[in-house]
Amino acid sequence: MRNKMKYQVAFLGCESWEEDYILNKLSDKNISKISFFPVLSKISDFKKIIDFSIVSGFINSTFNEKHFSLLPNLKFLSTRSTGYDHIDLIAAKKYGIKVSNVPLYGANTVAEHTFALLLALARKIYPSITRTKQSNFSLDNLRGFDLKGKSIGIIGTGSIGAHVVRLAHGFQMKILLYDIYKNRSLAKKYQANYVSLRQLLSRSDIITLHVPYNKKTHHLINQANIKLLKPGSYIINTSRGGLIETKALLKALVSGQLAGAGLDVLEEEGLIKEEIQLLDRQASREKLNTLLHDHILLKFDNVIVTPHNAFNSEEALRRILDTTIENIKSFIAGRPINIVN
Repeated sequence: MRNKMKYQVAFLGCESWEEDYILNKLSDKNISKISFFPVLSKISDFKKIIDFSIVSGFINSTFNEKHFSLLPNLKFLSTRSTGYDHIDLIAAKKYGIKVSNVPLYGANTVAEHTFALLLALARKIYPSITRTKQSNFSLDNLRGFDLKGKSIGIIGTGSIGAHVVRLAHGFQMKILLYDIYKNRSLAKKYQANYVSLRQLLSRSDIITLHVPYNKKTHHLINQANIKLLKPGSYIINTSRGGLIETKALLKALVSGQLAGAGLDVLEEEGLIKEEIQLLDRQASREKLNTLLHDHILLKFDNVIVTPHNAFNSEEALRRILDTTIENIKSFIAGRPINIVN
């Protein structure tokens, strides 16, 4: 019975290129209409999608019981984000609405940016470029170091961390791992070893973080344990700024215990729930710019800071749309995937 229904699909808050991509990719004989709307910010706006049975919004599209009560035809809500705390899942279940998300979209993307930061530090790419643009071709103080044979400590071996392991193995690095959930097959395949956090910090030439940010991981690297770091080591963070206590990082850089840091995230970025949110509203970016404008870490020559850009590749953004489209097609076929409620 389900696959004989005709579905009207509404997308909220898409950019023009996304609309073109969706129209080109989302074709199903059981879809009678695809429409695009801006973000629905007022309750009264929801009457615009009252006839739609499938809706795809983003992290800025809130759905709670009041919203669901206004949408009697809604059967499926597909958020174009990994997070789904903007959706009341209990209320959705009450109204018989299934909710899906995009669980993964940038594992290799973030891992590649991790190594971009590491290589930039290792080979002093930034000062080399700056000097060359000033017509100065001196090699003074530009001597770098090889990654081959260096010990890399990877904190977190989920999808992103696992890809970092693969890249590190390709560079012939010695790989140390820390995670409360151990991926034994990954470790065996790439000759990596799980150790305690204390051992990882003290034995690694490079440390890179790939764990989610929560109460347990807040200041995972702090003033107490940063003292364990191998003198002259480097730290990379492309995960969340709050994983590292800024005061501890500053002290380690000033003392020379840390030779450098590559940071795509800073502790003050608490307003960012999910990376893709940075592309959504200029207001979010402007607030972030104001917040970080005078950040002291920007003044360190041995620190590279990028603007929370590790996730931002064409392929990753297309994967978000591809997964959303697949979520919708699977629901129509009666085999819903990536369901979170």
